[in-house]
Amino acid sequence: MIYKKIPLDSKNENIFLECFIAEKIPHFTRKAILVIPGGGYACVCADREGEPIAHAFMARGYNAFVLHYSVVENSEDAKFPAQLIEAAKSIKYIKDNAEEFGHDADKVFVTGFSAGGHLCASTGILWNLPEIYEAVDMPYGYNKPAGIMPIYPVITGFCRTFVNLYRRDELTEEDIARVSLDLHVNSESSPAFIVHTANDQVVPVANSLKLAGAYAKAGVPFEIHVYPDAPHGAALGNAITMLDVPKWNDAAIAKWVENADYWTEKVFG
Repeated sequence: MIYKKIPLDSKNENIFLECFIAEKIPHFTRKAILVIPGGGYACVCADREGEPIAHAFMARGYNAFVLHYSVVENSEDAKFPAQLIEAAKSIKYIKDNAEEFGHDADKVFVTGFSAGGHLCASTGILWNLPEIYEAVDMPYGYNKPAGIMPIYPVITGFCRTFVNLYRRDELTEEDIARVSLDLHVNSESSPAFIVHTANDQVVPVANSLKLAGAYAKAGVPFEIHVYPDAPHGAALGNAITMLDVPKWNDAAIAKWVENADYWTEKVFG
């Protein structure tokens, strides 16, 4: 395996892309996935929702990349859409280096967790924001992923996550609407694979249900899995990321990576 650490902000060493690149195998082209850990836009929980996720997808034939993006903990002033611009830079890097790394530039996916799920979903829904193209020199749509996999994502409504995203306590209805992703899904949005638990007390499952409803209305392919019983933050759903929370180790939830990979094959070939 090749490991690289790619800076994304010349002024902030905390903003970077971790690259986990498998050795090339003859006659096999990998897919690629950008992994975005959660943390409420306050921190980046890469220990459970970063590298372990990358390794799980690598085992299924992907090159994996973990985004360490702007949050309250590592950046003094970065606010929306800085994080989306950083994700766009990451997708550009992944596509630009597809031939060298041995993956298909047309099969670049994004997964993310909680607030990282919001950023993940933003890459496939808000990919056409003008601010992105003002900051990143690339063709229109180059930053749009083939598909997105938001896992227990923040999607809509006033919440502390959006306060951290904007870096101010008072948000207008316009502010909230701008980043409430269910309001922006349309026919050009990336297909979605969505995972949540029914009794999530931190990010209510209504977030994912609203997102799925918006996809259904727009006629864009999606798949949603709602599991009955696990607290927020299940990550891989197995012993690797369970810490001391028994309900984070659930055989059904642990199939989501396998199911997501099958979804990419079914929808994208």
